[in-house]
Formats: sequence, C-alpha cells, structure tokens
Amino acid sequence: MSPELVSILVLVVVFVIATTRSVNMGALAFAAAFVVGELVADLDADGIFAGFPGDLFVVLVGVTYLFAIARANGTTDWLVHAAIRLVRGRVALIPWVMFALTGTLTAIGAVSPAAVAIVAPIALSFATRYRISPLLMGTMVVHGAQAGGFSPISIYGTIVNGIVAREHLPGNELALFLASLFANLVIAAVVFILFGGRALWARGAVAADAAFDTGDSAKKEPAAPGEGTSGPGKATGTGTGTGRAGGTAVAAPEKGTVETAPDTSRLTPARIATLAALVALVVAVLVFDLDAGLTAISLAVVLSAAWPDDSRAAVGQIAWSTVLLICGVLTYVGVLDQMGTIKWAGEGVGGIGVPLLAAVLLCYIGALVSAFASSVGIMGALIPLAVPFLAQGEIGAVGMVAALAVSATVVDVSPFSTNGALVLAAAPDVDRERFFRQLMVYGGIVVAVVPAVAWLVMVVPGWG
Repeated sequence: MSPELVSILVLVVVFVIATTRSVNMGALAFAAAFVVGELVADLDADGIFAGFPGDLFVVLVGVTYLFAIARANGTTDWLVHAAIRLVRGRVALIPWVMFALTGTLTAIGAVSPAAVAIVAPIALSFATRYRISPLLMGTMVVHGAQAGGFSPISIYGTIVNGIVAREHLPGNELALFLASLFANLVIAAVVFILFGGRALWARGAVAADAAFDTGDSAKKEPAAPGEGTSGPGKATGTGTGTGRAGGTAVAAPEKGTVETAPDTSRLTPARIATLAALVALVVAVLVFDLDAGLTAISLAVVLSAAWPDDSRAAVGQIAWSTVLLICGVLTYVGVLDQMGTIKWAGEGVGGIGVPLLAAVLLCYIGALVSAFASSVGIMGALIPLAVPFLAQGEIGAVGMVAALAVSATVVDVSPFSTNGALVLAAAPDVDRERFFRQLMVYGGIVVAVVPAVAWLVMVVPGWG
C-alpha cells in the first residue's frame, strides 16, 4: 500500500473515532500527524510542525478574545440594538445585511478570513439575541465573503487571474467574478429558505427593545463543556456572568431569581473604546494590511488594561477547544501536503484521458481539499493540472477556472476551513459540539453537490 493511500486511510480513521467516541478531532489529528509523519513520511518534529497553522491560531485566539470583551461590556448588545433599528425592526433582513457587508469587504480587497473575522462575531451575537439559527447566520456571512471574493481587485481574483495568465490560458475577470457572485447568492437564498428565513419574514417587524425584555436574556442555549465559562457552572455569554455591563451589575442568576438585562441603548466609556477598537481592527486589516489576529490581541490587551473588571472572564471565553480542533486537523493536512498526497491525487486525476470526467474530478478534489486547507493554494495547484486537457480544446478554459474557483471556495463553510472555524469560534452561548456537527454536515453537502452543479453549468457548456 502506498504511503499516500495510508495517509488518507488514517484521516478516515480519525473522523470515525472522533464521531463515534466524542474525542476532540484536533487531538486525534495531532496524534495522527505524529504517527504518519514519523513512521510513514519520515518527517522529524520540525517537519510535522511545519504544517501547524500559527497564523490561524493567532487569528482564532485574538478575534474571540476581543469579542469576548465586547460581549462582557455590552458592546455587541449595543450593536445588535442599533442594527435592528437600522432595518426598522425587520430581523429577516439582518442575514442579508451581513451577507452584503462581508461581500463588499472582500470585493474591495479584504482577505476572506479577515472579513469573516470582523463580521461573524457581530452577526452571531445578533443571531443569539434574536433567536436566529446560528447556522443560517454563519453560512450567510461566509457565502457573502465568497460572493465578493473574485472581483477584479480582490485578493482571490488577482491571484487566480495571475495564475491563469502565467499558464497562458484565456481568462475573463468579469466572468470569474460573476460566477462566484451568483453561485453564492443562489446558495445563500436556498440556505435562507431552508434554515428559518421564512419564519423570520413571518415574524415581521419587532421593536428594537423586544428581545431585551426581562427574562429573555436568560434564555440561552447552554455552552459546551469548558467553553464560555468563567468557572464551574457559570455561563459568561452576552449579558451573563460576573462583571459590569454599562454600569449595571450583572451577576449569574441564582435559583428562583430573574436576571436583569443590561441597558443596551446607551454608550458607556468602555463601549465607546470597544467600538473604536473594532473600527481600528477594520482599518488596520483593510487599509494597512496588518495581521487580523495580532491586531485583535493587541486591542484586546489595551481594553483589558483599561477595564479589567469587564475583561477578567474574557480569556476563559476564547474558544480553546475549537482552536485545538482546527489546528490539529490542519497540522495533519500539512503532513499530507509535505508527503505529496494532495499532488498524488491531483496528478492521478489529471492523467485521465476523458477531459469532462477529469474536469469534474478536479472540481471535487478542489472542494474536498479546500474544506481543510487553503482555497487559493489548492487552486494554484489544480489549475496547472488542468492545462493538458484544456489544451485539447474540448473544454473551455474560462468555465473550467470558474468552476474550480467556485468549488474550492464555497466549501469554506466547513468548520475545518479558516472561515468556518471563525464562525464556530465566534458563536456565543451555543452548544459548540452541536454547532460543529451542523457545520460539518452542511459543509459535506456543499462538497457533494456544488462541484457537480458548477461543472454542469460552467464546464459542460464550454465557457471560453
């Protein structure tokens, strides 16, 4: 049995054990990376750790730390309150506002994970407060980011168009952008209908203060064990836990008492400073191209030093189990990449003599691998593999590149991708294990369906 096939089978075993035994998949993946790296790939510890996603680790920790502080001092509640007033109480519009916001950010040049890191925590705080499915809100944010991700001035767009030019393939920047835009728009519409959007429309307009009535804020979904807690049995999500929010004491409710909701309608010095920090994060990432994770941690430290009471529980609300999960899986994927498993699979498909069959298999490989690894990285590897059968003239290059781009990016809703991991980590007051399973199932459906549809719509008609 070839080393590449062994590494794939080990990955399957990791999934099976994690699913049936409720063991953290990241811990299993670290163990698998060690065993396969040492015994199969002949890698030393440095080679194994070369795949550790240090940048993603910092982003997950930094962003969840900053927004944990924002939840503790009531800033996210204030933003939610302001958002519902902006749309005149129509909660059903908010998922589309978030879709458009992340799409605009990526279309004007933001890296997709940076846009999701900025928008997802606010969007999911809103979802928690107004009883919107976190799966609906999270997927709308990610698909919004991908909808704008291939504009001619975007990061993804310029990279893919550059690869096309380097490989001397015919390209069409506008067609690439519109293909991604409409694909994600259609998917978002389907998601909205299936995951509760019709019920939100039926709700009609609500008063901005409706969800902040006494008792409502106490109706939270339980946090997963070890997540969102400042101590045994004390949930510290929005409006709960110990500390102060807007000058109003907010203590964990005792049995038989009613929790007092914080005043979310006014700005306090802590909230003003936190809003300034969020604006600074956006400017630092979009204008100065600074790292989102390092910037978020730096801003969180400043807020913690200025208001230590509000920030005391924030470190405990960093999504540590999610960090372990994502970093472990991506470390193992790094081992697969180093030992040539991904290239081995791609070259095997590229050598097939039937161009249309090779095209659909490349789309599936792009989707599957991108669900765990870099979307742009896999496109950079697969587009050159498509050159030989594109040269035969039976398949249009523009359609093939567009299909690969869509297939490799719509799967970023997977909890193992950067965007999906950010959504999972940013969701407050949810059962993270359940939410993880929902994202994994939804990501699996996207991987199974979208590449075939993209191939049928973009490749078979012979675009370009």
